[in-house]
Amino acid sequence: MTDSKATNSRKVPKRPRPVTALQRRRLRVPRTGLHEQAAARLRLLIVRGELRPGQPLGEADLSDALGISRTPLREALKQLATEGLVELRLNRSAVVAPFRREELNELFEAVAAIERGAAELAATRMDISDIERLEALQDKIEWHHGRGELREYFEINQQIHSAIVDFARNAVLKTTHEVLLARAERARFFGLSVLGRWEESVREHQEILAALRNGDADLAGRLLGRHVRRTGEIVADTLDGQDEAVAAAPPAKPRGRMMGKARR
Repeated sequence: MTDSKATNSRKVPKRPRPVTALQRRRLRVPRTGLHEQAAARLRLLIVRGELRPGQPLGEADLSDALGISRTPLREALKQLATEGLVELRLNRSAVVAPFRREELNELFEAVAAIERGAAELAATRMDISDIERLEALQDKIEWHHGRGELREYFEINQQIHSAIVDFARNAVLKTTHEVLLARAERARFFGLSVLGRWEESVREHQEILAALRNGDADLAGRLLGRHVRRTGEIVADTLDGQDEAVAAAPPAKPRGRMMGKARR
């Protein structure tokens, strides 16, 4: 009896209370930090040319326009610098990375090689649903082209390039492509604005789709590789010798209305 009473007198440890819904909300870590939101906004403005090559990125103006402090802004600029979109300068404002002929040539050589390989693999690995997706995207770019909607066209154009890489079913190739995507995207957007290139690009996409639909790996690869290199050549020829003039132009002050506010 004594042993039984001693056993019963021991305190049973309390079970931990489950986390309440309110506590879960408080513990939840935001998926996207302020600096990532700021980087996404700035990346879009750089790619679309609203922040020009060579333009200084003053921290005071950008902090005010984005509605954030300088700490997340600096982290955002560092992230964009790793993507080749921003150049950081010691004791001076960062600047939008200028276009340079040699860098453009090397960039598009690399992207052309990656996308050519992707097209060759995709031609042999795509299924019916993949073809249908590319056909639907092609219809969209032709529709936007017919309406003169360059920005909308460009968004779908990028989806087509990414989709072909996806359909190669090669994770290493896809990761390598993504590393270069932001830098290539900026130049591609500029390239489409060059007189005559937009119409040329539509025709090239039609030919690439036909080769993929027919499962012709060699032709699909050659067409896509040439398409990418052509864009690089046009951008390099157009911008050759203009970096200094662009950098010397008075910078446009970023506006909060244009950029939107990042959440605090």
